[in-house]
Amino acid sequence: MTAKIAIIHTTPVTIDPLKALAAELIPGCTVVNLVDDSILPELGENGGNVSAIVDRWRQYAAIAESLGAGCILNACSSIGEIPALVQPHISVPIVRIDQAMAEYAVRNASVIGVAATLATTLRPTERLLMQTAEAEGREIRLVPALASAAYGKLLAGDKEGHDMELAAALRELASKTDIVVLAQASMARVLEQFGDEEKKQFISSPRLGMKKVAAVLSDLKET
Repeated sequence: MTAKIAIIHTTPVTIDPLKALAAELIPGCTVVNLVDDSILPELGENGGNVSAIVDRWRQYAAIAESLGAGCILNACSSIGEIPALVQPHISVPIVRIDQAMAEYAVRNASVIGVAATLATTLRPTERLLMQTAEAEGREIRLVPALASAAYGKLLAGDKEGHDMELAAALRELASKTDIVVLAQASMARVLEQFGDEEKKQFISSPRLGMKKVAAVLSDLKET
């Protein structure tokens, strides 16, 4: 039977990149995309209170389950803490896109840069890294960097300006840390303008997150 995964997005920006990764890492899979682009503006207005989003997100997960998805991927790090709250109500496994990234970071670095363009994403990513380090028994130090000016340019439709602003912030952060975590999946495309050696200083969630989905589906097939 063809694997079916459901991806819950908060921006259309992540749809095509994640579909491409799914096709590459889970050949022949069917992808169902559920998008609610009102979530991030709401979090911006309520100070990042994800509890206001939980019931709505649980409905999306229930829809994904009813459509026959074998795994659900939460594509948004700003609401990365929601899957753990929703999982008890859903029989389908839910993968947090940045969990595998956090595990890789704490296992391979002690001084970790955390880059974001949204404050609502920066804080939960920092919490995830600290929780993961505690679970792994590792000591880490976080160096956060918020490139809010880049996000402002993106909202204004200036994608090139956003990429230039973010690239500069990433390079500065990399000079002070062992590795840099990109807190938002949508930031990963900026790395395309970096050289191969430079790219090694950064990790992003899309590929690692989709690999986690592939592993979950493989484990389900074996049980």
